[in-house]
Amino acid sequence: MDFEYKPTLTLDPTVEAPKPAELISSAEKKVEAPVFSMESLSEAERKAVEDFAKKINIEDTNTVLQYGAGAQKNISEFSGAALNTVRTKDMGEVGDMLTGLVVQLKTINFDPEEKKGLKGLFRKAGTQIEEMKAQYDKAEVSVNKITDQLEQHQVVLLKDVAMLDKMYELNQAYFKELSMYIIAGKQKLNECREGKLKELLAKAEASGLPEDAQAANDYASMCNRFEKKIHDLELTRMISIQMSPQIRMIQNNDTLMVEKIQTSIVNTIPLWKSQMVLALGMSHSEQAMKAQREVTDLTNELLKKNSEMLKTGSIDIAKESERGIVELETLKQTNENLISTLEEVRQIQVDGAARRREAEVELTRIEGELRQKLLDLSK
Repeated sequence: MDFEYKPTLTLDPTVEAPKPAELISSAEKKVEAPVFSMESLSEAERKAVEDFAKKINIEDTNTVLQYGAGAQKNISEFSGAALNTVRTKDMGEVGDMLTGLVVQLKTINFDPEEKKGLKGLFRKAGTQIEEMKAQYDKAEVSVNKITDQLEQHQVVLLKDVAMLDKMYELNQAYFKELSMYIIAGKQKLNECREGKLKELLAKAEASGLPEDAQAANDYASMCNRFEKKIHDLELTRMISIQMSPQIRMIQNNDTLMVEKIQTSIVNTIPLWKSQMVLALGMSHSEQAMKAQREVTDLTNELLKKNSEMLKTGSIDIAKESERGIVELETLKQTNENLISTLEEVRQIQVDGAARRREAEVELTRIEGELRQKLLDLSK
């Protein structure tokens, strides 16, 4: 059953106050701002303080020693609960997860090394998208795992934020309780010093008896001990005052981590997936564009080569078609050769005729010599 913790003043140290854990889980109503004086208290609280102050007996040593001990114990247990809350929360693990998430998102290479040439292009076109999808699938497994863990931590942090709100309210309640003990104690101390202590001092001065002086001194010592006890409660209240901003700081850190996780889950991961879709689409477009470019370049190269071949062939054919059956140079050369041949033949014939005439003369001479010789032999 839910209940609200209300500060209760008691002189019985054996009365147990609700445990911090119970109050944290059940405190729902907001507590008023810290109080420091009677004027800050409600009418019911002022009456409770005044009634309680009347019950305080500073001459009872046990009462002085145990005064406000329950409230101090609550603050001590509450500080321990707050410490455990901080100790059991490992924000470094969340930070490591966020770092791991960034690393996973960077594993996909959207700009792989390009292969040169038409062969490399078509090989790349057949494998790049598959490689990118394989990288994405591998990263997605890790990303989904980290995301699940982050969502679990987010739930824990949200519960902690709500719990810290209740801890803050509980701390305010403890602060008010301590303040009421302090106000009641100071009121009682003032009454004792202004009342009984002055009476005892006046009696001691009037009587001059040592036992009256001792009684006044003992009562003054009791007042001093009680004042020190109130001072101890004020120190404890200062711890409670310091706990409030500390709780808010822890709560703010948890809230920041929740926002960071939320940003990663709601913005970063969907953005990464959308970028992956865009990258795959751009990869398709780029591959088509590069393939078209290579085809266009190849077509232009073929056209250039064909035009060069056509030019060379056309020129050669035109030149050949313009040539005569027998070229003029050939006729000139053959004519010169013919003239030279005729000239040489004529010269040969002339030389042959001359040699024949010489031979006839020589033959005549020989014939005459032979005939003469034969005549001479006949004599």
